Amino acid sequence: MKITQFTKLALVIFALSGFVACSSTGEDAAASESQTQSSSSSSGNSQSAAEAAAAAAEERMRRSALATRIFYFDFDVSEFRGSDRDVLNYHARELAANPSKRIRLEGHADERGTREYNLALGERRANGILNYLIVNGAARNQIEIVSYGEERPADRATSDAAYQRNRRVEIADM
Repeated sequence: MKITQFTKLALVIFALSGFVACSSTGEDAAASESQTQSSSSSSGNSQSAAEAAAAAAEERMRRSALATRIFYFDFDVSEFRGSDRDVLNYHARELAANPSKRIRLEGHADERGTREYNLALGERRANGILNYLIVNGAARNQIEIVSYGEERPADRATSDAAYQRNRRVEIADM
């Protein structure tokens, strides 16, 4: 798309220089052509600089997303938050690009509920993320899931904030 815009700009400048050349002396036409060439090369330089900046920004976003390895859940819910989709997309693409990479999804729950229920809830949470990663490019054989239920809390306190930190799925490298 940028190339198309650049081409249109170059054609407009060329056409305008043609009109100016018809009504001016030879020196003016040469100066106009020189300006057109200078404008084209500076547009190309600024365009490549903009592309480099965009690529650098994308790489920073990718690294930041891949550094995010914990996904939190609401109380008694096994669906991950919509705000986590972009980060999970980066993880899926990373797995797709590296077929030998293996991860483990560790599902957790807070201490409320029975041990069996929390183990099942942690597994449903991990499976939700597993399915999303597979649909978006990861291979099933790259991902292992395990549920710890309430057995490995991130925070041992008994407050709402602590419970929130315990309702999670963590991505661990294998």
